[in-house]
Amino acid sequence: MTLKRRITVFFIAGLVVAAVAAVYYMPVRQQTVAAVSSSRRGGPSASEPIPVLATAARAADVPVYLDGVGTAKALNTVTVRSQVDGKIINISFTEGQDVPAGYVLAKIDPATYQAAFDQTVAKKAQDESQLANARLDLDRYTRLAATNAVNKQQLDTQRALVSQLEAQVKLDQAAIDNARAILSYTDIVAPIAGRTGIRLIDVGNLVRGAEATGIVILTQLRPISVFFSLPQQNLPDLTKGMAEGQLPVDALTADGKSALDKGKVTVIDNQVDQTTGTVKLRAEFPNNDLQLWPGQFVNVRVLIDTLRQVVVVPTAAIQRGPNGPFVYVLKDGDAVTVRRVTLTQQNDVQAVVATGLQADERVVTTGFARLTEGTQVAVSSAEDAGQVTTPVTRPRPDGTRGTRERGGEKAKRPSAGLPPAANP
Repeated sequence: MTLKRRITVFFIAGLVVAAVAAVYYMPVRQQTVAAVSSSRRGGPSASEPIPVLATAARAADVPVYLDGVGTAKALNTVTVRSQVDGKIINISFTEGQDVPAGYVLAKIDPATYQAAFDQTVAKKAQDESQLANARLDLDRYTRLAATNAVNKQQLDTQRALVSQLEAQVKLDQAAIDNARAILSYTDIVAPIAGRTGIRLIDVGNLVRGAEATGIVILTQLRPISVFFSLPQQNLPDLTKGMAEGQLPVDALTADGKSALDKGKVTVIDNQVDQTTGTVKLRAEFPNNDLQLWPGQFVNVRVLIDTLRQVVVVPTAAIQRGPNGPFVYVLKDGDAVTVRRVTLTQQNDVQAVVATGLQADERVVTTGFARLTEGTQVAVSSAEDAGQVTTPVTRPRPDGTRGTRERGGEKAKRPSAGLPPAANP
């Protein structure tokens, strides 16, 4: 073998050895570079605690609501119409005006009705004059009949004439009362206290008593009714609550976060709608601030009970697994343990825990991705992070509604306002 050939063989062998060494040492170098990059970025290593937010479970009274959508309706609505024919000579209300009962809304020309009334009054005066004369004649005939100066038949005839004229006077009085009533109909008055709507007719128009259009629609806005429906499955709770007293009900804003007005359920319909499986209810609201308007769609919630001193956690703490809901509970030494729980009910904000958790135990609310049994964590307060807010428990109007305790059978009843959680 020549020298040139030997040099070529050694060169190729060196390249092969270099390639093998590069393949062998490359993963080690990549891991080293990744570790250095991770340390420069400040990322946690496998031995560092996992940062989480946590909050303490608490005992609280939780109201139980049934939610529905209803329609506001005026407690009374009257289409004010004329009871007599005639020309309107005056309209004395302003559109949208609140008027008391008996307020004169419009005036119809009373000339013909006043004349008819005057005629009945004159007719009565005429008949009363005839009656007075007949009574004088009856008195004379009575004295003459005692001396047989006149026959008895003439006396009886005069007595019958007096009775006839007395009846005529009574008839005249009835005619006067009728004419007075018809005359009073020329003043169109408000039959109820309420608010006037848009005027339906103008001054100078001829109206008739049989017309269906009317002059104005009058609605009673204070108080006001709201009709809404709830599923028939809630009937036992509703009937039980009504037996204890009128159920409190809130009319909510469109976002459901605040109450427009507070009222009472006044009646539950006496039958279930078979086409929808719901029962209709009517609630009455004072509507002092006119937040409710006839025809308005309203979200309502009915307070049917209050859960007493139950364990409450943020809904964010509840996790779901193959065996049902569970939470991560903090143990001593800032380690977490998995705890299965059963839920009574929950909403977007909080969940009521029936079993598996005690008040004041701390539960994790964020940072679940890397948590397992016994994982070490670095805990921050969920309250400090603004994640947990303490909900305001509304006081019960009567101070007595609600007797359900934690973990009882009654505590497992569903609520439309706070949907029940499926227990494992």
